[in-house]
Amino acid sequence: MKKTLIAALVMSSLSVAHAADSDIELSSKEQRLGYSIGTMFGSRMSQDFSELDMQTFMAGFQDAFAGKDGQMTLEEVTQTIQDYQQEQAELAQLEQEKLNEESKAVSAAWLKEKEAEDGVMKTESGLLYKVITAGKGKKPVATDTVEVDYEGSLTDGTVFDSSYERGETISFPLNGVIPGWTEGLQLMPVGSKYELYIPSDLAYGPGGTGPIPANAALKFVVELHAIEDAE
Repeated sequence: MKKTLIAALVMSSLSVAHAADSDIELSSKEQRLGYSIGTMFGSRMSQDFSELDMQTFMAGFQDAFAGKDGQMTLEEVTQTIQDYQQEQAELAQLEQEKLNEESKAVSAAWLKEKEAEDGVMKTESGLLYKVITAGKGKKPVATDTVEVDYEGSLTDGTVFDSSYERGETISFPLNGVIPGWTEGLQLMPVGSKYELYIPSDLAYGPGGTGPIPANAALKFVVELHAIEDAE
């Protein structure tokens, strides 16, 4: 891993050298190969190492390419790169923690607004729900498999999943989904349509998943069509 990164640093400098010369020849196979490799690694370098000092970068490349003894040992080079990567990782973690806290605050405010709306009820766990259509069938239990239609969205209204868009219902065991669904579906008689407003701790929590951010509260419109037979 360390050797691969160091090699990438050396190779990527080709793009810097070529980009600085607008009159470069690209007539031979070797010239075109060099430019192609430089372009490939230069693009990567601009994203991962945007704060490079170009003068010392080129000095290091030229010394290494010529086989000269560098002004830093290989151990020093490796440690410098590792220190930089560690610093960037810590900065990225701090930024992610900031985003997580912002998402948590937005979710809390959204749930508070929903709780104040007419017709919205709250369970002991913090799950909020509204009855859109009240069915007259049996209510499922956690060990049942149910058939539903649904649409899931974020607090800003962005839809991240929808059986309606796919044009087909979905069946699943209630004890195999997020806690907000397991609890919410057990409140619904067959034939019902509810809106569920699910706190993040009853959804995907601080980890999030796919398009769902960390600490995100979620809205689901759910129609319970049937409780499937055990067979």
